[in-house]
Formats: sequence, structure tokens, C-alpha cells
Amino acid sequence: MKTSGAIRVQKHRAQLRAAGLRPIQIWVPDTRRPGFAEECRRQSLSLRDDPKEQDVGEWLERVADHEGWE
Repeated sequence: MKTSGAIRVQKHRAQLRAAGLRPIQIWVPDTRRPGFAEECRRQSLSLRDDPKEQDVGEWLERVADHEGWE
């Protein structure tokens, strides 16, 4: 037998599907994992003096839409 919470979730999901949406599952890095920050720093430092990385960063700044983010 389903609990009232499960029934509410099922109803909500049915409404979302009726609105043309579908559920997806996305796996992302676990930022709470030990060593995560250190690995981010290691990767960032490895690109610090890379000319191609600098070109990409400059390009992103030129094409970025900053309107409404201030």
C-alpha cells in the first residue's frame, strides 16, 4: 500500500509529465568528498600558465551575456 507522501509524489510527477516534462537523472561530482578541493586546485594550477586556456577564458569573457547578473 502506498503512503500519502508517495501518492502526492506520483500525482506531482504525473502533472509534470502532462505539462510535457520528463524526469532525468544527472550524476555530478561530490563536492563533499575528501580530496575534492585539492583536486580542483591541482587541475586549476596545471592550467594557470596554459596559453590555450587563457585564450578560451578571454573568449568566454567576450561572448558571455552578463545582462541581469549584476
